[in-house]
Amino acid sequence: MKTSIQNIFTILFFLTFSISFAQNIEGIVTTSENVPLEAVNVVVKGTTNSAVTDNSGKFIIDSKGRLPLTLLIQYVGYTTAEIELTAIPANPLQVALKEENELIEVVVSSRRRIEKVQDVPIAISVITGKQAEQTGAFNVNRIKELVPSVQLYSSNPRNTGINIRSLGSPFGLTNDGIDPGVGFYVDGVYYARPAATTLDFIDVEQIEVLRGPQGSLFGKNTTSGAFNITTRKPSFTSGADFEVSYGNYSFLQAKASVTGALGKKVAGRLSFSGTSRDGLVDNIATGRSTNTLNNQGIRGQLLWTPTVNTNVIFAADITTQRPDGYAQVVAGVAPTQRAAYRQFDAIIADLNYQLPSLNAFDRKIDQDTPWRSNQDMGGFSLNVDTKIGGGTLTSTTAWRFWNWDPSNDRDFTGLQVLAKSQNPTRQTQITQEVRYAGQITSKISGVAGVFFIDQTSQTDGTEESGNAQWRFSQSTTSNLWKTPGLFEGYGIKTDARIRASSAAVFGQIDWAITDRLHILPGLRYNFDKKDAHYARTTYGGLQTTDPQLLALKKLVYSDQAFDSSTDNTDFSGNITVTFKASDKINAYGTFAKSYKPVGVNVAGLPTNSAGQPLLDLAVIKPEKVYHYEVGVKTSPFRNSIFNIALFKTDIKDFQTNVQAAELGVNRGYLANADKVRVQGVEVDGSFVISPNLTINGAVTYTDGTYVKFTNAPLPLEETGAPVSFKDVSGTNLPGASRWAGSLGGELSDNARFFGNAGKVFLAVDSYARSEFSSSPSASKYLVVQGYAIFNARLGFRASQGLSVHFWGRNLLNKDYYEQLLPAGGNAGQYAGVLGDQRTYGITLKYSL
Repeated sequence: MKTSIQNIFTILFFLTFSISFAQNIEGIVTTSENVPLEAVNVVVKGTTNSAVTDNSGKFIIDSKGRLPLTLLIQYVGYTTAEIELTAIPANPLQVALKEENELIEVVVSSRRRIEKVQDVPIAISVITGKQAEQTGAFNVNRIKELVPSVQLYSSNPRNTGINIRSLGSPFGLTNDGIDPGVGFYVDGVYYARPAATTLDFIDVEQIEVLRGPQGSLFGKNTTSGAFNITTRKPSFTSGADFEVSYGNYSFLQAKASVTGALGKKVAGRLSFSGTSRDGLVDNIATGRSTNTLNNQGIRGQLLWTPTVNTNVIFAADITTQRPDGYAQVVAGVAPTQRAAYRQFDAIIADLNYQLPSLNAFDRKIDQDTPWRSNQDMGGFSLNVDTKIGGGTLTSTTAWRFWNWDPSNDRDFTGLQVLAKSQNPTRQTQITQEVRYAGQITSKISGVAGVFFIDQTSQTDGTEESGNAQWRFSQSTTSNLWKTPGLFEGYGIKTDARIRASSAAVFGQIDWAITDRLHILPGLRYNFDKKDAHYARTTYGGLQTTDPQLLALKKLVYSDQAFDSSTDNTDFSGNITVTFKASDKINAYGTFAKSYKPVGVNVAGLPTNSAGQPLLDLAVIKPEKVYHYEVGVKTSPFRNSIFNIALFKTDIKDFQTNVQAAELGVNRGYLANADKVRVQGVEVDGSFVISPNLTINGAVTYTDGTYVKFTNAPLPLEETGAPVSFKDVSGTNLPGASRWAGSLGGELSDNARFFGNAGKVFLAVDSYARSEFSSSPSASKYLVVQGYAIFNARLGFRASQGLSVHFWGRNLLNKDYYEQLLPAGGNAGQYAGVLGDQRTYGITLKYSL
């Protein structure tokens, strides 16, 4: 993998060179108060061609015939300006630089227009590509440390859920039969599979995290929020960035991006990212570490500008992951209500087995089934933007695929309980969105669009028992359980298929009653259809006609098949009132009725006393969401932002995941909770204290509760109770911490490094969250304790030339869990997804 990174890095480097000719560009550089600046560095981006201003702020630079081009205007203590030129200016350029201690006004495109984030009546957090790079946030799991309202839980890429305000995906193992409540978009393309959130970002320009329902703005319905990610676009001006990071545990990450003109109306961009790292958990059975990183991704874009009003971008990407990883470590053993001989400690004593460690943070396993978490994801898209009248018509067409090839050890031990647990999946999707956004009248602007998605998913699974299965499944004292070879090699082959189609019409208008008072109503009509097929067939084990032995085998695995088909339509909408009391205070209030589509179970169903599947669980009701929110965005003093939002979300027929005690119910099954409520407060702020000191932070309080859930699964410790379900009304939602927050700051000063103007800096970031339940029904054994981690960076950065910094993550080497989950069959043992221990390294970046 490291050789592949080096080869691609070399190729991209040689693509940065171009031919040039000569012509002069003149200009004058001043401060915002019109004071001339002397010794300002003026550089033609992507070259070593530069000039310096004189004492009157004037400069002359030779373009060398490179048109179009971008000028970088750099001066210590001031924000670098970028000026794109397609022709030699007839008059000298007038450039006014802003002091760097001024808070940068971030602009966003979430409402399909370019506007300042403080003017948007939506709770929204923005992470720039530069900020993500500097903090080492190369995937969504790292982003959650910067945006505490975001939660991501992943025991492997398939079993990944991303939530905002504790809502979005059912906590636990993933079921393909439902839609995520958090939309994930990259350059306008919707990514249907949550596994996408585990991939490395490639050449990201900006990440916008919108909180709350956004169904009238985005193609796919989003009941909890959306990630709106934009990548850097092709430029007609040549440029390149190269970055490489080294760290402990043999961490190596390389990134590169080159862009430039390929013709008068065609420009291109090619970007690469690769990450590798040794494992953080030792497998004493194999003698090597596991939970490695091995990711590679490449993205190419072509920009065609046939007219001044039309842009066409064709993009293609592919990302691969080949880790030896996602192994979970036994975190503890819960006593269940089963008979004494069915307790985990009694079972392993009879099998003469001992766990490699009773402390999960020894990071030792002895699992004998190979861990494999291979995935490939990619696709292509065609995006056309055309200016028509006072707005822009946009068409986004995309095809994407996801291939998942896993191997898991679901008993988490060195025993051959489950010798195989493999459910490879192939998923494809086609999406089409057409929308128009712009000014309709002098008082009304808005967006209207149509959206369609068709996706198919095929899983061909295998689960197979080993020679220790008899003891874990033993439910009577009969000696027949000890029959040699009864369960060894006994398993199920699964054929699970789903086709899901969705179509929608959506829109929102912004009606300016006055310059300060706006009303924003939005509507959405949705149609969803899902067809599912599930069939599993038993195989192997002892071949016998003895009815008693056959009955024992059926207690472990049985044949099961069912088909389901469902469709649903829904009208939803929202209304927002926003009032700009002054240039520094923007208040808003929102009510939204949202909708999460019907679901289908495609991972097996629990059975009744006769061994027949409970078919009434095959189809899951849609969620009905009622959301209320008020917020205020302020700039209390110069170079500051302070925002607060209060929210309440009521959900009827909440779609939740249930981990069944039956081995044949792979990854659990879906069910509806009658009613759920999530309410809380969010506060975030950014402050430029002085020219050398900035501070930013965010804190969220979330109260997530099952208002009514009478048929919840039993907690782990109640497995074996005479009842099958439990009333957990009034208890906390899984994955919901009451408190979560982030706090960071940077101390910097002007400096030069290898002749480049820039900043020497020291930055510290922290992230903390309180305890949360890690089980659909609260279990005292599956509570993740609260934790806090601290990260830091020290170095020099420049917009042009060489930047370097040292970094450290989890500096205090805090031991913490990201998730706890029971083993298949609920025998009592449970495992933990471990947070990374202390890591550190160095990053070098060179920009042309």
